[in-house]
Amino acid sequence: MRKNRTFVYLSLACFMVFGSCVNDLDEIKQITFKSTDPEQKTEELFILQTEAGFPQFKLYAPLAEAYSKPEHITKFREGVKVEFFDSEGELESILTGQYGEINETKGNMRVLDSVQLHNPARQQTMYTEALYWDQKDSLIFTDKMVMIKSPTELIYGKGIRAKQDFSYYEFLEPQGRISINK
Repeated sequence: MRKNRTFVYLSLACFMVFGSCVNDLDEIKQITFKSTDPEQKTEELFILQTEAGFPQFKLYAPLAEAYSKPEHITKFREGVKVEFFDSEGELESILTGQYGEINETKGNMRVLDSVQLHNPARQQTMYTEALYWDQKDSLIFTDKMVMIKSPTELIYGKGIRAKQDFSYYEFLEPQGRISINK
């Protein structure tokens, strides 16, 4: 009888201890989750968007952090590289920067810090500190200082609008042109 009572008391104590340890996910989230934390993190992100079997663009980032409030934004704090392709899948231009942000709600991208847009076929490279890409219109633009370097010239100015393939561009405030002789 004494053994039965001990067993009952021990079972009751274990039930009370283990029964009271319920992990409510909402409570845990309130304690551990900060509003400034990303909802999703991805390392070595690679995105390939195609149309009719041909690539439109490739995006690579060492780290991607996704947020949904107040807008659906993905941040690339460790750099980003985007390769743009023509309708037949040929590489047109390459956009790189130390920081990037895609606003999926608005359909645009912002690339900051040591930004380069390179067109391999034309051997042209644009350098700036901030560049914006409107995916709907396939336009790239900035109001910051810009320098375009090719094998024969160096062009600079403030602000630019360009096609994402970098085949056409227009300076908002051109400031000079330097021809380079080999």
